[in-house]
Amino acid sequence: MPDEIRVIDYYYATVPDKPGEAARVLSALHQAGVNLLGVSAFPHGLRRSQLDLIPQDSAAFAKAAKGAGLQLSKKKSGFLIQGEDRPGVIAEITSKLADAHINITSVQTFCAGSGRYGGMLWVKAADLRKAAKALAVGAGTSRSASELATRL
Repeated sequence: MPDEIRVIDYYYATVPDKPGEAARVLSALHQAGVNLLGVSAFPHGLRRSQLDLIPQDSAAFAKAAKGAGLQLSKKKSGFLIQGEDRPGVIAEITSKLADAHINITSVQTFCAGSGRYGGMLWVKAADLRKAAKALAVGAGTSRSASELATRL
């Protein structure tokens, strides 16, 4: 299966940094039927944590988050990247952005097992359109790595 890169929506919420808080939030979203494509959490100030949440369906997610009492950031966008794991795959993708003079705000990727990888990549909002063009993706679409290579 070829690599896929697509534009995704994400939100963040700042929550207390205490045992069980992530479980509470994630369980509430699960109970509401929300499917998350990704989650990232890290300390954010004194006794606070930031949860980055990447929903499959932003409208359903926003409704469920409100019902769970979460105060969300405004909707932001980034990229979901996934495909067959191989040496240098992330270097290939990030090089496309470097060549276009786009700074990466954050990237997180992991081996997903069974020869697959997946991750999330963020750039500044002002660079999103330029980054999508550099990666040859459009909002809500995917392109294979081979298409990326031949188009750039």
